[in-house]
Amino acid sequence: MKNSFYLLFVIMFCFIACSEAVARRPKQQSINSFYKDVIAKNKKLNQIEKKNIEKHLAKDTLIDYKTSLSGFWYAYVKKDTTNNRITAKKGDVVTLNYNITDINNNVLYEKQVIDYKVDMEDFIPGLQEGVKLMKKGEKMMFVIPSYRAFGVTGDGNRIKMNQTIKSTLDLIEIKNETEDETK
Repeated sequence: MKNSFYLLFVIMFCFIACSEAVARRPKQQSINSFYKDVIAKNKKLNQIEKKNIEKHLAKDTLIDYKTSLSGFWYAYVKKDTTNNRITAKKGDVVTLNYNITDINNNVLYEKQVIDYKVDMEDFIPGLQEGVKLMKKGEKMMFVIPSYRAFGVTGDGNRIKMNQTIKSTLDLIEIKNETEDETK
């Protein structure tokens, strides 16, 4: 009886072992569902970053930050109280003095003066929008979330991945595009 059980077991094992293996198909994930997952995760990270920025700004009671429609915060350090309504627009060349710090005011990049052609040159997206809020002679502070600054990659130097930055910006000069063409 015992031998017949072993014989039956060996025959079944040989039968199962000799059958052809059926290849499994890989689980396919559609491109759309992959992008939806990535977008959902990024939205969640952006919400967490936004809450952290708002908590940090709430602690600073001396400065009245406003929220822009573009997703950054700003406050006037020096505001033009005259009726000078001239702000920079696309194509104008502005002379800026700006710095970049982290949210705790640790200096990442010292103040530097640049000429920037509005919306025509590569510049920090949050500051591109911020420049258009300013008039000549004004000074503003900006708090820019990572998705409006250097994003998930940082700048490859001093600004880390997903890092919120602050910048103080002086608008020194606005040169109108049409003025430059007539000279």
